[in-house]
Amino acid sequence: MSKKHPVVVVTGSSGAGTTTVKRAFEHIFTREHLVAAVIEGDSFHSLNRAEYKEAIKKAEAQGNKHLSHFGPEANDFDALANLFKTYGKSGGGKKRYYIHSDEEAVQLNAHFGTNLKAGEFTPWEDVPKNTDLLFYEGLHGLVVTDKVDMAQHVDLAIGVVPVVNLEWIQKIHRDAAERGYSAEAIVDTILRRMPDYVNYVTPQFSRTDINFQRVPMVDTSNPFIARDIPTPDESMVVIRFKDPKGVDFPYLLSMIHDSFMSRRNNLVVPGGKMGMAMEVILEPIIHKMVEESGKKK
Repeated sequence: MSKKHPVVVVTGSSGAGTTTVKRAFEHIFTREHLVAAVIEGDSFHSLNRAEYKEAIKKAEAQGNKHLSHFGPEANDFDALANLFKTYGKSGGGKKRYYIHSDEEAVQLNAHFGTNLKAGEFTPWEDVPKNTDLLFYEGLHGLVVTDKVDMAQHVDLAIGVVPVVNLEWIQKIHRDAAERGYSAEAIVDTILRRMPDYVNYVTPQFSRTDINFQRVPMVDTSNPFIARDIPTPDESMVVIRFKDPKGVDFPYLLSMIHDSFMSRRNNLVVPGGKMGMAMEVILEPIIHKMVEESGKKK
């Protein structure tokens, strides 16, 4: 951890509410006049799209049906941990981008002067100088193994995750609509990821300072036949504070209408107000963190 160069990590599984999270932090950074070094978790995959597909074929031929983007074989955990450590010490480090789509390829090729395709990585580059904090969002910001310990380098750890059935519903609908995958192929992917999900993704949410978990208020007992994705207004968000000491719960309850406490460290808010709740809760924490770093007065 570093008071001088704070590292803020948002760890969340696919479909956790990425747009809401990004918008909330953009609002916070704008109001606080902060410049963040933004790191995308996908950029620390160790395999590009073509290499990953080939690696899966090879692994399955050898009897391994569980190689996935959720585990160490397809990610560079060492490089990510080293970035957190380096940034905490000096405010520097190396980053790159994973190109998700043809539209992103056009933009990033123009920036880097490259001719890359979707599914490939941009060249490594230095993290911009004189940033106020590092902001990571991805799958693996708090991974701890016998070889790496990312959590020790993180100053503020946020978990954003839907309950697992909702996560599966979102994946099934997204992969079918956007990628044209069959129901069988999507289920195969879920099953292939499961060991890595259990061993590397889920344990991170016990290392967070605050968790935001969306819980649907409609029946999702069989996610494989759900006709639509529960909307935010059909959900509640359970916000768990690792250390409730110092949290002004009466203030939060007054600011976020229709919220209530379910445990001494659990605040429950309407799903449509998750973004607002994130801003109300996290802005004072980030303000204090950057103030203590000496970068903002």
